[in-house]
Amino acid sequence: MAPLSGPRPALKTDGYRERIDAALDRATQFDADCPARLREAIRYALLAPGKRLRPRLVLMACEACGGDVDAAMPAACAVEMVHAYSLVHDDLPAMDDDDLRRGRPTCHKAFDEATAILVGDALLARAFDVMAAELQPASVAAACCAILARAAGATALVGGQAADLEMAAAKPDDGSAGVSELKAIHRRKTGAIIRASLELGGCVAGSSAEELAALVGYGERVGLAFQIVDDLLDVAGDPAAVGKRLSKDADHNKLTFPRLLGREVSRQEAHKLTDEACAMIEIFGSRAAPLIELAKFVCTRHA
Repeated sequence: MAPLSGPRPALKTDGYRERIDAALDRATQFDADCPARLREAIRYALLAPGKRLRPRLVLMACEACGGDVDAAMPAACAVEMVHAYSLVHDDLPAMDDDDLRRGRPTCHKAFDEATAILVGDALLARAFDVMAAELQPASVAAACCAILARAAGATALVGGQAADLEMAAAKPDDGSAGVSELKAIHRRKTGAIIRASLELGGCVAGSSAEELAALVGYGERVGLAFQIVDDLLDVAGDPAAVGKRLSKDADHNKLTFPRLLGREVSRQEAHKLTDEACAMIEIFGSRAAPLIELAKFVCTRHA
């Protein structure tokens, strides 16, 4: 599995994608009280072409634990809404200042900065609205809301972004920052939501402690592998395939895995993490197949 070269891998599980997109479309058919421009911008950000990696993981984890995919769909929609909100806010001029996302102008470029901020606010609120209203029973809804809230909060997603910005501002070229610091950032900034996606699926399915531990271990490794490949794509990807401006991490003085380890060692680390992730879910037997396929896709993706 060598990322960035060879034929682009395809997921056999694209049936998930169609169901997720349909559910996201239904979830953002707001009534007349939502201003038309805000509604358009929300749907622009949420329904943009993408891998739907995180909601796929929710559904796959639920199935691996013997659960019903339809029952987990509200959680899958919620995690994609949180992910989309984070991208909209990360792209803002005060954050990563990007003008291209998924091959299209970023939300603040397509609309305006104030609207983009409100889009993120609305998507974050809608995520918890969907889970609280649609997950059953109420105890599962409450547990899922807690899982996603922790993953999206100050000690995880938001904290990781804050630490990433602080490290860039500190100019880590002086050698004071290392791999452990970088991994700590990405366990929060990228890994927390990926790990939570697995937990959400397991929670809906009523997973055992052993099953949940396997899903969390898998999620931690896939999340870090995803970030390593993301860093590699930023320095050696195809801009048309990636759908965003490349070399932006270097432009912003961001600490990355290729910058610390070099490209080849970074690739090897991503492969190692993928193998470990697949080993973690052997307890699911044949039901682990979609998760294994997705892990390998993450490691060999071109976008």
